[in-house]
Amino acid sequence: MSWQRWQTAMEQALYAPEGGFYRRPEGPAGHFRTSVHASARYAAAVARLLREVDEELGRPEVITLVDLGAGRGELLTGVLAAAGDLGGRLRPVAVELAERPAGLPEQVVWTDQVPEGVTGLLFANEWLDNVPLDVAEVDEDGVLRQVEVGPDGAERLSHPVAGAAAEWAARWWPAEEPGARVELGLSRDAAWRGAVAGLERGLAVAVDYAHSRADRPLFGTLAGFRAGREVRPVPDGSCDVTAHVALDSAAAPGLHSLWTTQRTALRALGVSGERPPLALASTDPAAYLRALGGAGEAAELTDPAGLGGFQWLTQTVRMSVPQALRGLPGWQTLPS
Repeated sequence: MSWQRWQTAMEQALYAPEGGFYRRPEGPAGHFRTSVHASARYAAAVARLLREVDEELGRPEVITLVDLGAGRGELLTGVLAAAGDLGGRLRPVAVELAERPAGLPEQVVWTDQVPEGVTGLLFANEWLDNVPLDVAEVDEDGVLRQVEVGPDGAERLSHPVAGAAAEWAARWWPAEEPGARVELGLSRDAAWRGAVAGLERGLAVAVDYAHSRADRPLFGTLAGFRAGREVRPVPDGSCDVTAHVALDSAAAPGLHSLWTTQRTALRALGVSGERPPLALASTDPAAYLRALGGAGEAAELTDPAGLGGFQWLTQTVRMSVPQALRGLPGWQTLPS
């Protein structure tokens, strides 16, 4: 059997030119439901945030929206529909390894590289959880060792974790109990910081299932998903392989950094799950049904036990925090 580090195995399983899970024609939407797929209200909220960033930046000649891990362009398509008032100043950029999908609006720039010199909003919805990473486990003697994986998903413990990885684990995810697992976030830290470095001025937002140093999961979060179901994480290209994100570690140092739940952030951006007044049902039944459907979608996006439990990390680069996000309850300032 051929054994590999988890990071190498994930890279090949998810992104290999031939057989990589994220290069399959059905795209992510064929296997799991994200906030983008759940409701157009999500794109509308991102569009509002983009407008606020535009205001804080003084309405530049070009305002760029970069969608990291763009899937098949669903979020950018939705934002374009909701932010028509930005007109020809809006430059939408999709960063994705898969081929450009048919039918995408012509103005969307499709690239596999994070652009540089951006003025605007960098948005990464469920991107970091699919940045490949290494996994380690504490053995019976209390030594943190690299976990290697075979093509069938079988695992074995290898050499002790050392160097920068050991330093990262000691600082961000200390583990001593035999059997405890550590998902080493160095690759994700580097990926996020590299993306944020492309911002000349603007706001960077990462949205994902996440945890902080105070609540790291004892046995990790590595999981697989296929066709809407959680499955064993086998790195053969047949399923998504993902793990929650240590967002406190990933935050680029030296920037104003805040994080909160998606529920709090979306409510601040106008997404409310409140039911319409019952009186509307008698005066305008069609409007009532539309409003009721919208409230149901908003409730799904903000459900604390579901999509609303995602974490939002925001980092500003040479600009102030957008008005809607200032002074919200639940925001935490991350140490640099």
